[in-house]
Amino acid sequence: MTDDFSALRTRMVDCQLRTTDVTAPEILDAMGSVPREEFVPAARRALAYIDEDIELTAGAAGKGGRFLMEPSPFARLLQLAEIGPDDRVLDVGCASGYSAAVLSRIAASVVALEEDAALAESARAALARLGCAAATVVTGPLAAGYPQGAPYDVIVIEGAVDEVPPALFGQLQDAGRLVAVEGHGNAGIAKVYLKTGGVVSGRRAFNAAIRPLPGFERAAVFEF
Repeated sequence: MTDDFSALRTRMVDCQLRTTDVTAPEILDAMGSVPREEFVPAARRALAYIDEDIELTAGAAGKGGRFLMEPSPFARLLQLAEIGPDDRVLDVGCASGYSAAVLSRIAASVVALEEDAALAESARAALARLGCAAATVVTGPLAAGYPQGAPYDVIVIEGAVDEVPPALFGQLQDAGRLVAVEGHGNAGIAKVYLKTGGVVSGRRAFNAAIRPLPGFERAAVFEF
């Protein structure tokens, strides 16, 4: 089965990433080496390399479920962030840890933030098995970021959001980048924000339909 997953990993890189304009060699190498099957529930391991989001946990108490992002939009977000080998990255909503494992291969260090205790523990275990020493899993509300480790060169949000909270922009280093998908379904737009001299500006990059990340909903506004 290990050989089967290796072949699926190669096919993912060649047929899902390269065909959607993912050209950064460090991203292709990282995603071609991290065993994605280690980060999905046992019952879904055979689906680890499909070009769809994979459910990790079902929603509860009015919250949506959590998903492992489809490979192509994930890789394109990382490419948009232009992550370098000296960068410190905050991975918001690391879930089972796959994103942190990939990031740990292209950045200097990764703070992987997760608010679901069971997912955080699963991420720690998987990252430890794979020897991803550059990634540290922390817990806390996702929308609050992790100010204890700030400032960061790059912040990656691992799911669609209504809007990016100001708290996350505040944790960016000057010249830092934040990438996120704003909007849901076919209305989702991947954006990159750049902080320069304390001022944050953003630009649209590509359409992306990915699953929402709970906790980033825009507050309802009362209208007369």
